[in-house]
Amino acid sequence: MRVDVLTLFPDMFDGVFSASILGKARDKGLVDLHTVNFRDYANNKHNTVDDYPYGGGGGMVLKAEPIFSAVEALTGSLNGSNKPRIILMCPQGEPFSQRKAEELSKEEHLIFICGHYEGYDERIREYLVTDELSIGDYVLTGGELPAMVVIDSVVRLLPGVLGNETSAVTDSFSTGLLEYPHYTRPVQFRDWEVPEILVSGHHANIEQWRRRQAIWRTWQKRPELLEQVELTAKEKQWLEEQKGRNRDSGQ
Repeated sequence: MRVDVLTLFPDMFDGVFSASILGKARDKGLVDLHTVNFRDYANNKHNTVDDYPYGGGGGMVLKAEPIFSAVEALTGSLNGSNKPRIILMCPQGEPFSQRKAEELSKEEHLIFICGHYEGYDERIREYLVTDELSIGDYVLTGGELPAMVVIDSVVRLLPGVLGNETSAVTDSFSTGLLEYPHYTRPVQFRDWEVPEILVSGHHANIEQWRRRQAIWRTWQKRPELLEQVELTAKEKQWLEEQKGRNRDSGQ
């Protein structure tokens, strides 16, 4: 996968792209990460990339020309059969999710546009981008941090990036459920012990326990997610019994 980021602050990505999982993935040749300062594509002597909005109002608006020129320089043509996904990071965009990360991880080329100021010239939305993404219902000073979040989430799903290939499959949200609890050594820490079933060596029972714990944790923390998950009749019965025990205990 190739990932290009259009940003006015490319230095912000230096540490992110060279450290931890992303850095290892790049070193292995599993992902090609680049930043482009779209100020370099400004068509005026002062290299300005923003201007006052037509109709008045506060703030400045990012101009269309440098953004289009930067993307066209990367792709050669916007009409090719292998057109990349061009992603606008924007509070108005589709809420980013694990499902979207999985979708994007199947692409060969992603281009992220990180905005600043009051907003974008609307023609960027209408005639250039393929996706608009938001990481939450709040506004940041720029699109760099949201782009980093999305890139990290996508790249870790690429084959060979994670040391354990099953890790991404069992992540929270990948199955529609929140992830089950994890424990590691020692078996007893202070007065708290690892659940006995996890050290039993009975893999079928462990898998059933993990599935039920994931269901229960989802019901406790994000019950709306269960509306999209198909539970077996036994799992539904177990969940109702667990709710009853929870009510009886006053929790």
